Amino acid sequence: MKLSLEACEVLDAIDKKGSFAAAAAALYRVPSTVTYTIQKLEEDLGIMIYRREGRRSVLTPAGKVLLEQGRELLKAAQNIVETAKQVDSGWESQITIAIDTIYDIDKLYEVVEAFYQLQTGVEVNIIEEVLAGSWEAIVENRADLVIGGPSPEINTQGIAFEEIGVAEWQFVVAKNHPLSQIKLPLSEEDTKPFHSIMIKDSSKKSPSMTHRIFEKQTVLRVATMEQKISAQVKGLGIGFLPTHRILNHLKAGTLIPLSITKEAALTPLFMGWRKNNKGRAIRWFIDKLRDYRQE
Repeated sequence: MKLSLEACEVLDAIDKKGSFAAAAAALYRVPSTVTYTIQKLEEDLGIMIYRREGRRSVLTPAGKVLLEQGRELLKAAQNIVETAKQVDSGWESQITIAIDTIYDIDKLYEVVEAFYQLQTGVEVNIIEEVLAGSWEAIVENRADLVIGGPSPEINTQGIAFEEIGVAEWQFVVAKNHPLSQIKLPLSEEDTKPFHSIMIKDSSKKSPSMTHRIFEKQTVLRVATMEQKISAQVKGLGIGFLPTHRILNHLKAGTLIPLSITKEAALTPLFMGWRKNNKGRAIRWFIDKLRDYRQE
């Protein structure tokens, strides 16, 4: 073929590194080899890939198409290699785990630590999602495994899921917050003057999910559970937080639990994976997580 994976790799490196010289260094080649590869590709295909603009080389429209489609070829080649390795050993070269922001990541780290002891060479990637975003990650193949997701409200065809724990919620305020001086249980009118802190659903296409919303209140929206906890500790607002994520703050007294008329129900937490994913690493994590069920 006139277009090789090596040429695609060179085009990708030039674009990412910003120059022929930087690309050569990244690929551990001399600059003349990179220049020759591009010139040979232009000659073989009969098109101009780069044009000179002053002292810079700029991709032509045809060059941009080669770059974008070439990256797809590189990705496809990588998938072929990974599939072959998996068939040979049963272990994936890498896996991606989407952890919902409610889940205690220290629990996952315990599992990862046990996995590393197997010395499989599998690369583990962890991403953080919120509510429907957790399931969207598995549906769109951005993740191989979801941990701590809410009760699925999507078309679960082709996806297996099971409950791995339950989250208990407490209404908490910062130390010395005005609400701590009011007669309990708190009513909706008591909480109305204060900002409610919410975590924004990370889904891009699925309908957003919300939980434990206070009506008639202004809202401070944050991206993760860690940010919500920090904001409440600083007294920027109020809201429910999962007990397992704030034990240290409750013990230290930086967050104060208060009874409220509108208590939050327990929330089941799920893990999920694609049924056709037979990778050995994913199956190991699924089995191990059953032993690490969140209390």
